[in-house]
Amino acid sequence: MGYIRKWTLIGIIIGVISGFGAVIFYEMLRFSTKYFLEKGAGFIPPGEGAPLPEALNWVPPENPYRLLLVITLGGILSGLIVYTFAPEAEGHGTDAAIRAFHRENGKIRARIPIVKAIASAITIGSGGSAGREGPTAQISAGLGSLIADALKLGPEDRRLMVAIGIGTGIGSIFKAPLGGALLAGEILYKRDIETEAIIPALIASPIGYLIFCSFEGYDPMFIMPHVYFRPIHLLFFLLLGVVEGVVGLAYIYSFYRTRDIFSEFFERTGLPQHVKPAFGAFLSGLLVLALIKWVNPLAGLGAVGTGYGFLQLAIYNAIPWKILLLIGIFKIVTTSLTIGSGGSGGVFAPGLVIGGMIGGATGILLHSAFPSVIPLSLVPAFVAIGMVSLFGGISKAPIANMVMVSEMTNNYHFLVPAMAAVFVSYLLTGDNTIYEEQVGSKTESPAHAHEILSLIMRSIKVREIMRSAEDVLTISPMDSLMEALQLSIKTHYRCLPVTENGRLVGLIHTEIAHDIPVEEWDRIPIRDVMIKDPPVAHPNDSLSTALLKITRSGICCIPVVEGEDMTLVGIITKDDIIRRLSSEVS
Repeated sequence: MGYIRKWTLIGIIIGVISGFGAVIFYEMLRFSTKYFLEKGAGFIPPGEGAPLPEALNWVPPENPYRLLLVITLGGILSGLIVYTFAPEAEGHGTDAAIRAFHRENGKIRARIPIVKAIASAITIGSGGSAGREGPTAQISAGLGSLIADALKLGPEDRRLMVAIGIGTGIGSIFKAPLGGALLAGEILYKRDIETEAIIPALIASPIGYLIFCSFEGYDPMFIMPHVYFRPIHLLFFLLLGVVEGVVGLAYIYSFYRTRDIFSEFFERTGLPQHVKPAFGAFLSGLLVLALIKWVNPLAGLGAVGTGYGFLQLAIYNAIPWKILLLIGIFKIVTTSLTIGSGGSGGVFAPGLVIGGMIGGATGILLHSAFPSVIPLSLVPAFVAIGMVSLFGGISKAPIANMVMVSEMTNNYHFLVPAMAAVFVSYLLTGDNTIYEEQVGSKTESPAHAHEILSLIMRSIKVREIMRSAEDVLTISPMDSLMEALQLSIKTHYRCLPVTENGRLVGLIHTEIAHDIPVEEWDRIPIRDVMIKDPPVAHPNDSLSTALLKITRSGICCIPVVEGEDMTLVGIITKDDIIRRLSSEVS
Protein backbone atom coordinates (compact mmCIF):
# COMPACT_ATOMS: atom_id res chain seq x y z
CA MET A 1 0.00 0.00 0.00
CA GLY A 2 2.94 2.30 0.69
CA TYR A 3 4.21 1.72 -2.84
CA ILE A 4 0.83 2.67 -4.36
CA ARG A 5 0.53 5.83 -2.27
CA LYS A 6 4.11 6.85 -2.97
CA TRP A 7 3.96 6.52 -6.76
CA THR A 8 0.43 7.91 -7.00
CA LEU A 9 1.67 11.05 -5.28
CA ILE A 10 4.83 11.19 -7.38
CA GLY A 11 2.79 10.58 -10.56
CA ILE A 12 0.49 13.48 -9.69
CA ILE A 13 3.44 15.79 -9.00
CA ILE A 14 5.22 14.90 -12.25
CA GLY A 15 1.97 15.24 -14.20
CA VAL A 16 1.40 18.74 -12.83
CA ILE A 17 4.94 20.02 -13.42
CA SER A 18 5.16 18.38 -16.87
CA GLY A 19 1.80 19.80 -17.92
CA PHE A 20 2.65 23.34 -16.87
CA GLY A 21 6.17 22.93 -18.25
CA ALA A 22 4.71 21.94 -21.64
CA VAL A 23 2.34 24.93 -21.58
CA ILE A 24 5.14 27.37 -20.77
CA PHE A 25 7.42 25.96 -23.46
CA TYR A 26 4.61 25.89 -26.05
CA GLU A 27 3.80 29.54 -25.37
CA MET A 28 7.49 30.46 -25.58
CA LEU A 29 7.63 28.66 -28.91
CA ARG A 30 4.54 30.45 -30.16
CA PHE A 31 6.00 33.81 -29.09
CA SER A 32 9.34 33.03 -30.74
CA THR A 33 7.68 31.92 -33.99
CA LYS A 34 5.61 35.10 -34.11
CA TYR A 35 8.57 37.45 -33.73
CA PHE A 36 11.21 35.49 -35.66
CA LEU A 37 9.46 33.73 -38.54
CA GLU A 38 6.31 35.82 -38.92
CA LYS A 39 7.53 39.35 -38.20
CA GLY A 40 11.23 38.84 -38.93
CA ALA A 41 11.03 36.69 -42.05
CA GLY A 42 7.48 37.44 -43.16
CA PHE A 43 6.63 33.72 -43.24
CA ILE A 44 3.37 32.45 -41.74
CA PRO A 45 3.45 28.62 -41.86
CA PRO A 46 0.31 26.53 -42.41
CA GLY A 47 -1.54 25.78 -39.18
CA GLU A 48 -1.25 22.29 -37.74
CA GLY A 49 -4.60 20.62 -37.21
CA ALA A 50 -6.37 23.35 -39.19
CA PRO A 51 -9.42 22.71 -41.41
CA LEU A 52 -8.63 22.61 -45.13
CA PRO A 53 -9.54 26.20 -46.09
CA GLU A 54 -7.63 27.56 -43.10
CA ALA A 55 -4.65 25.25 -43.67
CA LEU A 56 -4.29 26.62 -47.20
CA ASN A 57 -4.28 30.16 -45.88
CA TRP A 58 -0.55 30.47 -45.23
CA VAL A 59 1.88 33.20 -46.27
CA PRO A 60 5.28 32.50 -47.89
CA PRO A 61 8.07 35.03 -47.25
CA GLU A 62 8.26 37.86 -49.78
CA ASN A 63 12.03 38.05 -49.41
CA PRO A 64 13.62 34.60 -48.84
CA TYR A 65 16.92 36.27 -47.88
CA ARG A 66 15.22 37.51 -44.71
CA LEU A 67 14.40 33.89 -43.88
CA LEU A 68 18.09 32.97 -44.25
CA LEU A 69 19.00 35.84 -41.92
CA VAL A 70 16.43 34.84 -39.29
CA ILE A 71 17.41 31.14 -39.32
CA THR A 72 21.09 32.09 -38.90
CA LEU A 73 20.28 34.56 -36.11
CA GLY A 74 18.40 31.80 -34.29
CA GLY A 75 21.47 29.57 -34.52
CA ILE A 76 23.71 32.33 -33.17
CA LEU A 77 21.47 33.05 -30.17
CA SER A 78 20.86 29.37 -29.40
CA GLY A 79 24.59 28.58 -29.48
CA LEU A 80 25.49 31.48 -27.21
CA ILE A 81 22.83 30.50 -24.65
CA VAL A 82 23.54 26.76 -24.62
CA TYR A 83 27.34 26.76 -24.64
CA THR A 84 27.55 29.61 -22.14
CA PHE A 85 25.17 28.24 -19.52
CA ALA A 86 24.63 24.49 -20.10
CA PRO A 87 26.48 22.68 -22.90
CA GLU A 88 24.60 19.45 -22.12
CA ALA A 89 21.41 21.17 -23.36
CA GLU A 90 22.69 20.97 -26.97
CA GLY A 91 21.17 18.56 -29.43
CA HIS A 92 17.88 16.79 -29.21
CA GLY A 93 17.16 16.62 -25.50
CA THR A 94 15.58 13.18 -25.29
CA ASP A 95 18.97 11.52 -25.69
CA ALA A 96 20.39 13.60 -22.84
CA ALA A 97 17.49 12.54 -20.60
CA ILE A 98 18.03 8.87 -21.55
CA ARG A 99 21.73 9.24 -20.71
CA ALA A 100 20.82 10.73 -17.33
CA PHE A 101 18.70 7.64 -16.61
CA HIS A 102 21.32 5.07 -17.58
CA ARG A 103 24.60 6.69 -16.61
CA GLU A 104 24.05 9.63 -14.27
CA ASN A 105 21.67 8.26 -11.61
CA GLY A 106 18.93 10.48 -13.01
CA LYS A 107 20.85 13.65 -12.14
CA ILE A 108 19.99 16.67 -14.33
CA ARG A 109 21.28 20.11 -13.41
CA ALA A 110 18.66 22.59 -12.21
CA ARG A 111 19.44 25.08 -14.95
CA ILE A 112 18.87 22.59 -17.80
CA PRO A 113 15.05 22.97 -18.10
CA ILE A 114 15.35 26.77 -18.32
CA VAL A 115 18.26 26.81 -20.77
CA LYS A 116 16.69 24.07 -22.90
CA ALA A 117 13.33 25.86 -23.08
CA ILE A 118 14.81 29.21 -24.13
CA ALA A 119 17.34 27.82 -26.63
CA SER A 120 14.85 25.42 -28.24
CA ALA A 121 12.13 28.06 -28.53
CA ILE A 122 14.61 30.29 -30.37
CA THR A 123 15.92 27.49 -32.60
CA ILE A 124 12.49 26.25 -33.69
CA GLY A 125 10.80 29.66 -33.70
CA SER A 126 13.46 31.06 -36.00
CA GLY A 127 12.96 28.30 -38.56
CA GLY A 128 15.43 25.68 -37.41
CA SER A 129 14.34 22.19 -38.44
CA ALA A 130 13.68 20.63 -35.05
CA GLY A 131 10.86 19.36 -32.91
CA ARG A 132 9.39 20.34 -29.60
CA GLU A 133 9.25 16.83 -28.10
CA GLY A 134 12.97 16.59 -27.26
CA PRO A 135 13.08 19.88 -25.36
CA THR A 136 9.82 19.03 -23.57
CA ALA A 137 11.22 15.62 -22.60
CA GLN A 138 14.41 17.14 -21.19
CA ILE A 139 12.47 19.92 -19.45
CA SER A 140 10.05 17.48 -17.78
CA ALA A 141 12.81 14.98 -16.98
CA GLY A 142 14.89 17.77 -15.44
CA LEU A 143 11.98 18.92 -13.30
CA GLY A 144 11.41 15.31 -12.24
CA SER A 145 15.05 15.06 -11.17
CA LEU A 146 14.75 18.27 -9.16
CA ILE A 147 11.59 17.05 -7.42
CA ALA A 148 13.34 13.78 -6.55
CA ASP A 149 16.18 15.72 -4.92
CA ALA A 150 13.72 17.96 -3.07
CA LEU A 151 11.95 14.87 -1.71
CA LYS A 152 15.35 13.34 -0.81
CA LEU A 153 14.67 10.23 -2.88
CA GLY A 154 17.41 7.78 -3.86
CA PRO A 155 18.98 7.16 -7.29
CA GLU A 156 16.50 4.41 -8.26
CA ASP A 157 13.47 6.62 -7.63
CA ARG A 158 15.17 9.60 -9.30
CA ARG A 159 15.85 7.57 -12.44
CA LEU A 160 12.23 6.46 -12.62
CA MET A 161 11.05 10.05 -12.21
CA VAL A 162 13.27 11.07 -15.13
CA ALA A 163 11.74 8.31 -17.29
CA ILE A 164 8.21 9.28 -16.26
CA GLY A 165 9.04 12.93 -17.02
CA ILE A 166 10.19 12.03 -20.54
CA GLY A 167 6.96 10.22 -21.37
CA THR A 168 4.67 12.69 -19.62
CA GLY A 169 6.25 15.75 -21.24
CA ILE A 170 6.02 14.29 -24.73
CA GLY A 171 2.53 12.93 -24.15
CA SER A 172 1.37 16.33 -22.92
CA ILE A 173 2.67 18.51 -25.74
CA PHE A 174 1.58 16.00 -28.41
CA LYS A 175 -1.85 15.50 -26.77
CA ALA A 176 -1.14 11.77 -26.62
CA PRO A 177 -1.38 10.72 -22.95
CA LEU A 178 -1.51 6.93 -23.41
CA GLY A 179 1.31 6.94 -25.95
CA GLY A 180 3.36 9.16 -23.66
CA ALA A 181 2.87 6.79 -20.72
CA LEU A 182 4.01 3.83 -22.82
CA LEU A 183 6.92 5.86 -24.14
CA ALA A 184 8.20 6.36 -20.58
CA GLY A 185 8.97 2.64 -20.41
CA GLU A 186 9.84 1.95 -24.03
CA ILE A 187 12.15 4.82 -25.03
CA LEU A 188 15.04 3.77 -22.77
CA TYR A 189 15.90 0.51 -24.53
CA LYS A 190 16.17 -1.01 -27.99
CA ARG A 191 14.66 -4.35 -27.00
CA ASP A 192 13.27 -3.97 -23.50
CA ILE A 193 10.76 -2.01 -21.42
CA GLU A 194 11.18 -0.25 -18.07
CA THR A 195 7.97 -1.69 -16.70
CA GLU A 196 8.28 0.07 -13.33
CA ALA A 197 7.92 3.45 -15.06
CA ILE A 198 4.67 2.69 -16.87
CA ILE A 199 2.18 2.56 -13.97
CA PRO A 200 3.27 5.91 -12.46
CA ALA A 201 3.36 7.32 -16.01
CA LEU A 202 -0.26 6.22 -16.51
CA ILE A 203 -1.07 8.51 -13.57
CA ALA A 204 1.21 11.39 -14.59
CA SER A 205 0.57 11.51 -18.33
CA PRO A 206 -3.23 12.14 -18.27
CA ILE A 207 -2.71 14.90 -15.68
CA GLY A 208 -0.09 16.58 -17.87
CA TYR A 209 -2.38 16.17 -20.89
CA LEU A 210 -5.38 17.72 -19.11
CA ILE A 211 -3.34 20.69 -17.89
CA PHE A 212 -1.83 21.31 -21.33
CA CYS A 213 -5.16 20.96 -23.14
CA SER A 214 -6.90 23.23 -20.61
CA PHE A 215 -4.73 26.03 -22.01
CA GLU A 216 -4.15 24.93 -25.60
CA GLY A 217 -7.38 23.10 -26.48
CA TYR A 218 -8.35 19.45 -26.78
CA ASP A 219 -8.43 19.17 -30.56
CA PRO A 220 -6.02 16.52 -31.89
CA MET A 221 -2.81 17.70 -33.53
CA PHE A 222 -3.93 16.59 -36.99
CA ILE A 223 -7.31 16.39 -38.67
CA MET A 224 -7.55 13.00 -40.34
CA PRO A 225 -10.37 11.92 -42.66
CA HIS A 226 -11.93 8.53 -42.06
CA VAL A 227 -10.29 5.85 -44.17
CA TYR A 228 -11.56 2.36 -45.03
CA PHE A 229 -9.12 -0.53 -45.30
CA ARG A 230 -9.30 -3.81 -47.16
CA PRO A 231 -7.17 -6.88 -46.33
CA ILE A 232 -5.16 -6.49 -49.55
CA HIS A 233 -3.99 -3.06 -48.38
CA LEU A 234 -1.79 -4.73 -45.75
CA LEU A 235 0.55 -5.86 -48.52
CA PHE A 236 1.11 -2.27 -49.58
CA PHE A 237 1.67 -1.13 -46.01
CA LEU A 238 4.29 -3.86 -45.62
CA LEU A 239 5.97 -2.31 -48.66
CA LEU A 240 5.66 1.10 -47.02
CA GLY A 241 7.47 -0.35 -43.98
CA VAL A 242 10.39 -1.31 -46.22
CA VAL A 243 10.55 2.19 -47.72
CA GLU A 244 10.34 3.91 -44.34
CA GLY A 245 12.96 1.58 -42.85
CA VAL A 246 15.44 2.53 -45.58
CA VAL A 247 14.66 6.24 -45.20
CA GLY A 248 14.97 5.90 -41.42
CA LEU A 249 18.47 4.45 -41.78
CA ALA A 250 19.37 7.37 -44.05
CA TYR A 251 18.04 9.79 -41.41
CA ILE A 252 20.15 8.19 -38.66
CA TYR A 253 23.29 8.13 -40.81
CA SER A 254 22.85 11.72 -42.00
CA PHE A 255 22.17 13.04 -38.50
CA TYR A 256 25.14 11.46 -36.75
CA ARG A 257 27.55 11.86 -39.65
CA THR A 258 26.75 15.57 -39.75
CA ARG A 259 27.25 15.84 -36.00
CA ASP A 260 30.63 14.12 -36.25
CA ILE A 261 31.76 16.34 -39.12
CA PHE A 262 30.91 19.49 -37.17
CA SER A 263 32.62 18.17 -34.03
CA GLU A 264 35.78 17.19 -35.92
CA PHE A 265 35.92 20.52 -37.76
CA PHE A 266 35.57 22.62 -34.61
CA GLU A 267 38.04 20.47 -32.71
CA ARG A 268 40.57 20.76 -35.53
CA THR A 269 40.18 24.51 -36.06
CA GLY A 270 39.84 25.46 -32.39
CA LEU A 271 36.80 27.65 -33.08
CA PRO A 272 34.58 28.26 -30.04
CA GLN A 273 31.66 25.84 -29.65
CA HIS A 274 29.34 28.82 -29.16
CA VAL A 275 29.25 29.52 -32.90
CA LYS A 276 28.81 25.89 -34.02
CA PRO A 277 24.97 26.01 -34.18
CA ALA A 278 25.23 29.24 -36.19
CA PHE A 279 27.23 27.42 -38.87
CA GLY A 280 24.61 24.68 -39.07
CA ALA A 281 21.75 27.16 -39.14
CA PHE A 282 23.42 29.18 -41.90
CA LEU A 283 23.98 26.10 -44.08
CA SER A 284 20.40 24.97 -43.44
CA GLY A 285 19.14 28.43 -44.39
CA LEU A 286 21.23 28.41 -47.58
CA LEU A 287 19.70 25.08 -48.58
CA VAL A 288 16.18 26.38 -47.92
CA LEU A 289 16.95 29.54 -49.90
CA ALA A 290 18.24 27.49 -52.86
CA LEU A 291 15.15 25.28 -52.82
CA ILE A 292 12.81 28.29 -52.70
CA LYS A 293 14.53 30.17 -55.54
CA TRP A 294 15.55 27.38 -57.91
CA VAL A 295 13.50 24.26 -57.16
CA ASN A 296 10.09 24.89 -55.56
CA PRO A 297 9.12 27.27 -52.74
CA LEU A 298 6.95 24.61 -51.10
CA ALA A 299 9.85 22.14 -51.02
CA GLY A 300 12.05 24.70 -49.26
CA LEU A 301 9.51 26.00 -46.77
CA GLY A 302 8.39 22.48 -45.84
CA ALA A 303 11.91 21.88 -44.52
CA VAL A 304 11.66 24.85 -42.09
CA GLY A 305 10.63 24.66 -38.43
CA THR A 306 8.54 21.73 -37.17
CA GLY A 307 6.80 21.26 -40.54
CA TYR A 308 3.56 20.14 -38.93
CA GLY A 309 1.42 22.49 -41.01
CA PHE A 310 2.80 21.02 -44.23
CA LEU A 311 2.19 17.55 -42.82
CA GLN A 312 -1.46 18.52 -42.38
CA LEU A 313 -1.54 19.62 -46.04
CA ALA A 314 -0.07 16.24 -47.00
CA ILE A 315 -2.90 14.55 -45.09
CA TYR A 316 -5.35 16.66 -47.11
CA ASN A 317 -3.59 15.39 -50.25
CA ALA A 318 -2.89 19.02 -51.18
CA ILE A 319 0.80 18.60 -52.10
CA PRO A 320 2.05 16.81 -55.27
CA TRP A 321 4.06 13.64 -54.73
CA LYS A 322 7.29 15.13 -56.11
CA ILE A 323 7.12 17.96 -53.57
CA LEU A 324 6.33 15.52 -50.77
CA LEU A 325 9.41 13.53 -51.74
CA LEU A 326 11.60 16.65 -51.83
CA ILE A 327 10.37 17.83 -48.43
CA GLY A 328 11.02 14.38 -46.94
CA ILE A 329 14.56 14.21 -48.34
CA PHE A 330 15.60 17.76 -47.54
CA LYS A 331 13.99 17.65 -44.09
CA ILE A 332 16.63 15.03 -43.28
CA VAL A 333 19.37 17.43 -44.35
CA THR A 334 18.05 20.55 -42.60
CA THR A 335 17.41 18.59 -39.38
CA SER A 336 20.91 17.13 -39.48
CA LEU A 337 22.40 20.61 -39.96
CA THR A 338 20.21 22.25 -37.31
CA ILE A 339 20.51 19.74 -34.47
CA GLY A 340 23.66 17.91 -35.55
CA SER A 341 25.56 21.19 -35.30
CA GLY A 342 24.50 21.60 -31.67
CA GLY A 343 21.25 23.48 -32.15
CA SER A 344 18.61 22.79 -29.51
CA GLY A 345 15.53 20.86 -30.56
CA GLY A 346 13.99 17.42 -30.95
CA VAL A 347 14.28 14.77 -33.66
CA PHE A 348 10.77 13.37 -33.12
CA ALA A 349 8.86 16.03 -35.07
CA PRO A 350 11.23 16.00 -38.06
CA GLY A 351 11.02 12.19 -38.02
CA LEU A 352 7.23 12.33 -38.20
CA VAL A 353 7.36 14.87 -41.03
CA ILE A 354 9.96 12.87 -42.98
CA GLY A 355 7.99 9.66 -42.54
CA GLY A 356 4.68 11.33 -43.38
CA MET A 357 5.99 13.01 -46.52
CA ILE A 358 7.65 9.84 -47.82
CA GLY A 359 4.51 7.90 -46.93
CA GLY A 360 2.29 10.36 -48.80
CA ALA A 361 4.52 10.25 -51.88
CA THR A 362 4.52 6.43 -51.75
CA GLY A 363 0.73 6.37 -51.47
CA ILE A 364 0.23 8.65 -54.48
CA LEU A 365 2.66 6.61 -56.59
CA LEU A 366 0.91 3.38 -55.63
CA HIS A 367 -2.43 4.98 -56.51
CA SER A 368 -1.03 5.85 -59.95
CA ALA A 369 0.14 2.26 -60.43
CA PHE A 370 -2.91 0.51 -58.91
CA PRO A 371 -5.82 3.01 -59.03
CA SER A 372 -8.49 0.37 -58.51
CA VAL A 373 -6.76 -1.08 -55.44
CA ILE A 374 -5.31 2.07 -53.84
CA PRO A 375 -7.90 4.86 -54.11
CA LEU A 376 -6.82 8.47 -53.65
CA SER A 377 -8.82 8.54 -50.41
CA LEU A 378 -6.29 6.08 -48.93
CA VAL A 379 -3.34 8.49 -49.29
CA PRO A 380 -3.93 10.14 -45.86
CA ALA A 381 -3.47 6.69 -44.31
CA PHE A 382 -0.10 6.38 -46.04
CA VAL A 383 0.88 9.73 -44.52
CA ALA A 384 -0.13 8.70 -40.98
CA ILE A 385 1.31 5.19 -41.18
CA GLY A 386 4.46 6.61 -42.78
CA MET A 387 4.88 8.81 -39.70
CA VAL A 388 4.66 5.94 -37.25
CA SER A 389 6.55 3.34 -39.29
CA LEU A 390 9.62 5.53 -39.79
CA PHE A 391 9.92 6.86 -36.26
CA GLY A 392 8.63 3.71 -34.59
CA GLY A 393 11.48 1.86 -36.27
CA ILE A 394 14.33 4.26 -35.60
CA SER A 395 13.26 5.21 -32.07
CA LYS A 396 12.91 1.55 -31.06
CA ALA A 397 9.58 2.46 -29.45
CA PRO A 398 7.08 0.96 -31.91
CA ILE A 399 4.18 0.40 -29.50
CA ALA A 400 4.27 3.91 -28.03
CA ASN A 401 4.59 5.49 -31.48
CA MET A 402 1.62 3.57 -32.87
CA VAL A 403 -0.56 4.70 -29.99
CA MET A 404 0.74 8.28 -30.12
CA VAL A 405 0.04 8.75 -33.83
CA SER A 406 -3.42 7.28 -33.32
CA GLU A 407 -4.04 9.83 -30.56
CA MET A 408 -2.49 12.69 -32.55
CA THR A 409 -4.84 11.95 -35.48
CA ASN A 410 -7.78 10.82 -33.30
CA ASN A 411 -8.01 7.73 -35.48
CA TYR A 412 -7.42 4.22 -34.13
CA HIS A 413 -8.35 2.53 -37.41
CA PHE A 414 -4.68 2.77 -38.38
CA LEU A 415 -3.47 0.36 -35.72
CA VAL A 416 -3.65 -2.87 -37.75
CA PRO A 417 -1.92 -1.58 -40.93
CA ALA A 418 0.48 0.42 -38.73
CA MET A 419 1.47 -2.79 -36.95
CA ALA A 420 2.40 -4.35 -40.29
CA ALA A 421 4.44 -1.35 -41.45
CA VAL A 422 6.18 -0.77 -38.11
CA PHE A 423 7.07 -4.46 -37.83
CA VAL A 424 8.95 -4.34 -41.14
CA SER A 425 10.60 -0.99 -40.41
CA TYR A 426 11.70 -2.11 -36.94
CA LEU A 427 13.26 -5.30 -38.29
CA LEU A 428 14.93 -3.52 -41.19
CA THR A 429 16.56 -0.87 -39.01
CA GLY A 430 17.93 -3.52 -36.64
CA ASP A 431 19.97 -2.07 -33.77
CA ASN A 432 20.31 1.31 -35.48
CA THR A 433 18.58 4.02 -33.45
CA ILE A 434 18.16 7.78 -33.52
CA TYR A 435 18.71 7.76 -29.74
CA GLU A 436 22.32 6.60 -29.34
CA GLU A 437 22.08 6.64 -25.53
CA GLN A 438 19.59 3.78 -25.62
CA VAL A 439 20.97 0.42 -24.52
CA GLY A 440 19.88 -2.98 -25.75
CA SER A 441 18.18 -4.15 -22.56
CA LYS A 442 18.24 -3.81 -18.79
CA THR A 443 21.18 -6.19 -18.58
CA GLU A 444 23.28 -3.63 -20.53
CA SER A 445 22.23 -0.60 -18.50
CA PRO A 446 24.56 0.71 -15.80
CA ALA A 447 21.40 1.75 -13.96
CA HIS A 448 20.52 -1.92 -13.45
CA ALA A 449 24.04 -3.29 -13.00
CA HIS A 450 23.63 -3.88 -9.26
CA GLU A 451 20.30 -5.65 -9.81
CA ILE A 452 21.79 -7.93 -12.44
CA LEU A 453 24.81 -8.76 -10.28
CA SER A 454 22.55 -9.40 -7.31
CA LEU A 455 20.38 -11.74 -9.38
CA ILE A 456 23.44 -13.62 -10.64
CA MET A 457 24.89 -13.91 -7.14
CA ARG A 458 21.63 -15.28 -5.76
CA SER A 459 21.39 -17.86 -8.55
CA ILE A 460 24.88 -19.37 -8.12
CA LYS A 461 25.59 -21.69 -5.19
CA VAL A 462 28.80 -21.88 -3.19
CA ARG A 463 29.28 -25.54 -4.14
CA GLU A 464 29.63 -24.51 -7.82
CA ILE A 465 32.81 -22.49 -7.32
CA MET A 466 34.31 -23.57 -3.97
CA ARG A 467 37.65 -25.34 -3.86
CA SER A 468 36.97 -28.82 -2.47
CA ALA A 469 38.58 -30.08 0.72
CA GLU A 470 40.80 -32.47 -1.27
CA ASP A 471 42.43 -29.46 -2.94
CA VAL A 472 42.79 -27.41 0.24
CA LEU A 473 45.77 -27.79 2.56
CA THR A 474 44.74 -27.64 6.21
CA ILE A 475 46.70 -27.34 9.41
CA SER A 476 46.38 -28.89 12.87
CA PRO A 477 45.77 -26.79 16.01
CA MET A 478 48.95 -28.36 17.44
CA ASP A 479 51.14 -27.13 14.57
CA SER A 480 53.25 -24.05 15.09
CA LEU A 481 52.67 -20.59 13.66
CA MET A 482 55.88 -21.03 11.60
CA GLU A 483 54.36 -24.11 9.91
CA ALA A 484 51.22 -22.12 9.12
CA LEU A 485 53.28 -19.34 7.54
CA GLN A 486 55.24 -21.81 5.42
CA LEU A 487 52.00 -23.46 4.26
CA SER A 488 50.57 -20.02 3.45
CA ILE A 489 53.56 -19.25 1.24
CA LYS A 490 53.12 -22.60 -0.52
CA THR A 491 49.34 -22.22 -1.14
CA HIS A 492 49.23 -18.41 -1.54
CA TYR A 493 46.37 -18.38 1.00
CA ARG A 494 46.51 -15.92 3.85
CA CYS A 495 43.75 -17.86 5.64
CA LEU A 496 44.08 -21.56 6.43
CA PRO A 497 41.43 -23.87 7.86
CA VAL A 498 42.41 -25.52 11.15
CA THR A 499 41.02 -29.08 11.38
CA GLU A 500 40.98 -32.15 13.61
CA ASN A 501 39.90 -35.44 12.02
CA GLY A 502 38.35 -33.53 9.10
CA ARG A 503 36.32 -31.25 11.36
CA LEU A 504 36.78 -27.50 11.28
CA VAL A 505 37.91 -26.15 14.66
CA GLY A 506 39.22 -22.75 13.64
CA LEU A 507 40.84 -20.50 11.08
CA ILE A 508 44.32 -18.99 11.13
CA HIS A 509 44.96 -15.68 9.43
CA THR A 510 48.70 -15.36 8.76
CA GLU A 511 48.63 -11.60 9.28
CA ILE A 512 48.56 -12.38 13.01
CA ALA A 513 52.30 -13.03 12.68
CA HIS A 514 52.87 -9.27 12.28
CA ASP A 515 52.03 -8.81 15.95
CA ILE A 516 54.27 -11.65 17.22
CA PRO A 517 58.07 -11.55 17.48
CA VAL A 518 59.79 -13.74 14.86
CA GLU A 519 61.63 -15.78 17.47
CA GLU A 520 58.25 -16.87 18.91
CA TRP A 521 56.84 -18.26 15.63
CA ASP A 522 58.33 -21.75 16.16
CA ARG A 523 57.03 -22.04 19.73
CA ILE A 524 53.46 -20.73 19.47
CA PRO A 525 50.84 -23.39 18.56
CA ILE A 526 48.05 -22.54 16.17
CA ARG A 527 45.37 -23.17 18.81
CA ASP A 528 46.59 -20.11 20.76
CA VAL A 529 46.25 -17.64 17.87
CA MET A 530 43.55 -19.10 15.62
CA ILE A 531 40.02 -17.72 15.19
CA LYS A 532 38.03 -20.26 17.22
CA ASP A 533 34.56 -19.49 15.83
CA PRO A 534 35.19 -18.40 12.25
CA PRO A 535 32.45 -17.42 9.79
CA VAL A 536 31.57 -20.36 7.54
CA ALA A 537 29.57 -20.98 4.38
CA HIS A 538 27.53 -24.01 3.40
CA PRO A 539 27.47 -25.63 -0.04
CA ASN A 540 23.90 -24.52 -0.76
CA ASP A 541 24.48 -20.91 0.26
CA SER A 542 24.31 -18.35 -2.55
CA LEU A 543 27.33 -16.32 -3.58
CA SER A 544 25.67 -13.20 -2.20
CA THR A 545 25.46 -14.83 1.25
CA ALA A 546 29.09 -15.97 1.08
CA LEU A 547 30.36 -12.58 -0.08
CA LEU A 548 28.44 -10.84 2.69
CA LYS A 549 30.08 -13.10 5.30
CA ILE A 550 33.54 -12.54 3.80
CA THR A 551 33.04 -8.79 3.71
CA ARG A 552 31.74 -8.56 7.26
CA SER A 553 34.56 -10.75 8.62
CA GLY A 554 37.27 -8.68 6.97
CA ILE A 555 39.14 -11.79 5.81
CA CYS A 556 39.77 -12.97 2.27
CA CYS A 557 38.21 -16.44 2.46
CA ILE A 558 35.92 -18.60 4.56
CA PRO A 559 35.67 -22.37 5.04
CA VAL A 560 32.73 -24.31 3.61
CA VAL A 561 31.31 -26.92 6.01
CA GLU A 562 28.52 -29.50 6.19
CA GLY A 563 26.57 -30.91 9.12
CA GLU A 564 26.51 -30.09 12.80
CA ASP A 565 29.97 -31.58 13.26
CA MET A 566 31.40 -28.88 10.95
CA THR A 567 32.97 -31.27 8.44
CA LEU A 568 35.20 -29.25 6.11
CA VAL A 569 34.18 -29.72 2.46
CA GLY A 570 35.96 -26.77 0.86
CA ILE A 571 36.96 -23.14 0.94
CA ILE A 572 35.73 -20.08 -0.96
CA THR A 573 37.62 -16.84 -1.50
CA LYS A 574 36.63 -13.34 -2.55
CA ASP A 575 38.79 -13.74 -5.67
CA ASP A 576 36.86 -16.91 -6.63
CA ILE A 577 33.59 -14.98 -6.44
CA ILE A 578 34.91 -12.02 -8.45
CA ARG A 579 36.27 -14.29 -11.19
CA ARG A 580 32.93 -16.09 -11.51
CA LEU A 581 30.98 -12.84 -11.68
CA SER A 582 33.36 -11.48 -14.31
CA SER A 583 32.80 -14.54 -16.48
CA GLU A 584 29.01 -14.23 -16.07
CA VAL A 585 28.80 -10.57 -17.17
CA SER A 586 31.45 -10.65 -19.90
